Amino acid sequence: MSFLHNLMGILVDKFQIVGGKALDGEVVISGAKNAALPILLGTMLTKEKIVLKNVPDLRDVKTCIELLKILGKECSYDENGSLVIEGKIHNKVAPYELVKTMRASIMALGPLTAFLGEAEVSLPGGCAIGARPVDLHVKGLVAMGANITLDEGYIRSSTNNQRLKGATFVMDKVSVTGTENLMMAATLASGTTIIENAAREPEIVDLANFLRMMGADIKGDGSTTITINGVQELKGGEHSIVADRIEAGTYLVAAAATHGRVTCKNVNSSLLETVLLKLKEANALITIEENSITLDMRGRDILPVDITTAPHPAFPTDMQAQFMVLNAIAKGTSTITETIFENRFMHVAELIRMGADLKIKGNTVMCTGVESLNAAQVMATDLRASACLVIAGLVAHGTTIVDRIYHMDRGYEHIENKIRQLGGTIERIKG
Repeated sequence: MSFLHNLMGILVDKFQIVGGKALDGEVVISGAKNAALPILLGTMLTKEKIVLKNVPDLRDVKTCIELLKILGKECSYDENGSLVIEGKIHNKVAPYELVKTMRASIMALGPLTAFLGEAEVSLPGGCAIGARPVDLHVKGLVAMGANITLDEGYIRSSTNNQRLKGATFVMDKVSVTGTENLMMAATLASGTTIIENAAREPEIVDLANFLRMMGADIKGDGSTTITINGVQELKGGEHSIVADRIEAGTYLVAAAATHGRVTCKNVNSSLLETVLLKLKEANALITIEENSITLDMRGRDILPVDITTAPHPAFPTDMQAQFMVLNAIAKGTSTITETIFENRFMHVAELIRMGADLKIKGNTVMCTGVESLNAAQVMATDLRASACLVIAGLVAHGTTIVDRIYHMDRGYEHIENKIRQLGGTIERIKG
């Protein structure tokens, strides 16, 4: 059975959740999807063997691996569960049929162009949460000497058999994938590339660490100015994917919403500083150890918190939906303002179906806490909305059905198994 046939089979899956149980126990946090995808695509920059540890078992990761195979790589898992990627890419086309479900596919453009000197990448798909334009990716590569055209839904890039050239590029707006794409392209360019107004996310630092392991000369990652001195070639090696801070944050919010106690293991608290501050503001008891975070909400009231999303190190947009559930059952009123994506409140209508008192005013949601949520049949509209509705189902009285959970499989590794380990009642059912 083909990869795409398997994919079609999971599109009708749903979650059936019986609410009312406090989550309790330990959960091991997986590698970050948002770090794994650019790193997987970054393996195109070398013909030598790469071994990646802590790679999450996610649909987007599987799609990315299939893309690498189409482009010429050999991918397999070793006896330790590490992903081994070998061989040299030779195909320049990232086809629509494969990448239409994955917005991260645009990040194939930089490394393909840098390594092969040409690329054809389909315009990407993914979550329907507003415009995520590719113009920054294109403008950056053009500044580095690439010739780019848009033809029949494909971005076609060529360097006319020349190396890309170092350039100084100022991001019009902060873009994580744009920063990552240009970082990867610049590693093999001739001369120095400077990216101004660069994104600062931990996943960008992880990509930089991976590229440095391969021999890249990168400085300034984690700041707004990243400098890359191009090298002739990159080598192979080993790298472990950083823990998924959004997955950790999601389980911590689920523990708080259900008045439970959960320890997230294999995660560095420094990745979650703003989220932890807001959880403390919500009256959660937080205990931090070297590689774990424990949240205890037993016997404690949930207090409302005002949130405004913004680029890292501010509050992450990927945690906005989860906190919406927390505010929906908090004792008081609060506001959540979204400044990153203009269409990321589609979960609000679904929470209202479950009894939440939420009102949208522009890019802000006014939240008035209610005593409890009630089970309903709801539909996920994007990855983080899926997590939000699962948390709501764990809180609600009765049995909740969450439809279109294929979004969830893009970003949370075996979430139903982990929730069951914490005492929650959740089953994957067929439509």
